[in-house]
Amino acid sequence: MKAARVNAALKFVDAAILFGINKDSLSKYEKDSTNVPRSFLIKIGEIYKIPVESIFLVDNPIFFGY
Repeated sequence: MKAARVNAALKFVDAAILFGINKDSLSKYEKDSTNVPRSFLIKIGEIYKIPVESIFLVDNPIFFGY
């Protein structure tokens, strides 16, 4: 989910504000997205402007740079 936020050119704090959640909650979801509420997933699609199906939900994601 962090990659989706970064790709949407949103800063961490700005994303939390748009989602209407505190920074701790967003941090928790970005670190472990296996237990994200369905309502939040719907907002991801709307705010990040991507299909919800494209979000890979995992615990401790690893990002590879190119």
